[in-house]
Amino acid sequence: MYMPLEGMNISMEIDKNTYYLVLAKVLPEVFIKALQVKELLRKGEATTIQQAVDIVGISRSAYYKYKDAILPFNEISKGKIITIALLLEHTPGVLSTILNEIAKVKGSILTMNQNIPLHGTANVTISFETKNMLVDMEELIQTLEGLEGVHEINVVGKE
Repeated sequence: MYMPLEGMNISMEIDKNTYYLVLAKVLPEVFIKALQVKELLRKGEATTIQQAVDIVGISRSAYYKYKDAILPFNEISKGKIITIALLLEHTPGVLSTILNEIAKVKGSILTMNQNIPLHGTANVTISFETKNMLVDMEELIQTLEGLEGVHEINVVGKE
């Protein structure tokens, strides 16, 4: 039975202090520019906030308004527990290669679950700690995506 939304009391509170993982291409440009300012300052390519905002083309007030509201994923995930879900080809050594890549960058595996393979693929969930990782999460995900036998990777949680 279809009920129109008109007159329905839909109440969903959203915690305004919660971070959400959002695809960069859907963000308003000011958020991306605030991140660019932070990156210029972090890399030393700009020595003052004024210099950095001039380079990216936003006002100081816009930067100050949004600078604490957006963080790169790797900054949020540093020192956290990350859970990734993978769809892997059921071929000997694929899972071992993934675990070795995580270990190589000093990710500490906490749990791993592999479902029974169906139709030549297996779903795997891996949780690991990022505190001592030598690379950021984006770089690790890109590396894992490039491995033979990896069909799909999704970050499904962080603590």
